[in-house]
Amino acid sequence: MKCTASKQPALWQQLQVTASVLMAVRQGVSGTAAIAKVPGELRPGVQALTFAVLRSLGRAQALRQLLVSRNPPPQADALLCTALALSWSDQDAPYEVFTLVNQTVEAAKRDPATRGQAGFLNGCLRRFLRERDALVAGTDAQAQARWNHPAWWIDHLRSDWPKDWQNMLAANNTQAPMTLRVNTRRTSLEAAMRSFDAVGLVADATGPSALTLRQAKPVQALPGFAEGIVSVQDVAAQLAAPLLLAGLDQPARLRVLDACAAPGGKTAHLLELADCDVTALDVDPVRCERVHETLHRLGLQAHVLAADAAAVASWWDGRPFDAILLDAPCSASGIVRRHPDVRWLRRPSDIDQLVAIQARLLNALWPLVRPGGRLLYSTCSVFRAEGENQIQTFLAHNTEALLLPSPGHLLPFSSLKPGVVLDNPVGEHDGFYYALLQKRPR
Repeated sequence: MKCTASKQPALWQQLQVTASVLMAVRQGVSGTAAIAKVPGELRPGVQALTFAVLRSLGRAQALRQLLVSRNPPPQADALLCTALALSWSDQDAPYEVFTLVNQTVEAAKRDPATRGQAGFLNGCLRRFLRERDALVAGTDAQAQARWNHPAWWIDHLRSDWPKDWQNMLAANNTQAPMTLRVNTRRTSLEAAMRSFDAVGLVADATGPSALTLRQAKPVQALPGFAEGIVSVQDVAAQLAAPLLLAGLDQPARLRVLDACAAPGGKTAHLLELADCDVTALDVDPVRCERVHETLHRLGLQAHVLAADAAAVASWWDGRPFDAILLDAPCSASGIVRRHPDVRWLRRPSDIDQLVAIQARLLNALWPLVRPGGRLLYSTCSVFRAEGENQIQTFLAHNTEALLLPSPGHLLPFSSLKPGVVLDNPVGEHDGFYYALLQKRPR
């Protein structure tokens, strides 16, 4: 069912702001940061529209190339591409296409930055309405239009995953489910499900500690969220803490490092699973505050430090760790369905730079692991350079490192490796890479 345009705030106003968010993303600002600056009354509608635009931006840009010989000024171009992304497909359009076109022109008229382009935009969009089927067919042969990813990204996935790249791109253009982690120290999965059922929320068990909602809800509406009983965390991300801790030969109380810890979800999961002393690092002091907020809500404690994990001398006390979680900075190519701006923000050169950062962190933190201890290397990336290739290079230069059974690359759809994600039978998870390394005992 299509939405109606009569609800407040006005659709033209939402389209104006959505185009501004798109322009910010084109300038290198993350969609999350740009949406956070949107006034509260507009934010829900603008976020929904922005996500829809980013998931069809490749098609929109291809259509714009057929409609105009020269790109209009940035704000007008963002408004035009917003309208094309939302209206190119009747099936996916959030409003009636004629309504979208009319409201886009209204948005142009009401903004001094685009008022002079209102007639131009009206002409382009009226032509689009008349010739839509032919124009869309004229873009079908373009990979960027068909898959709504940059061409370099498509080529990279095709090279890394020649049998699966199409499924991965299609998965990226779907909406991710809302999955929760239940603190099973404080309640059972069954009890949590009953509390959800009592308020009319349907949740399916998708792992030992995981519930997936059939319909996403604001966190404030979730039973147990304010009390720290449930937290939002994708099923694949929930693998990290148990992978690191399960079967680890341990003293009375584990000494654990969570490097690159913000916003604190994996830090919290470690503390929920075991009695341990956790040091949580992040290079950004503002992001460290998010770790504090996460732990405070859950009633947990860790030693949170704002520091560069690779600059070991600036923060390490010289005592080795039993276990280290290195959730390394990466391309975020595995979480595109949750963050559809990522594909448009990244550049091909970013991958080599990130690979260098990951290697620097691995080499700096590995000496901090005690003999017999573990390091779990993790990225939310599906690119082999940031996963399998990175670890194979590390193992070739570190003979004391033993690769334990690990999930490896988890791709964001269920058909690639059935049974790999043991706590996720439905196959609904983000793309991740996990390698569990053990330091050989002396």
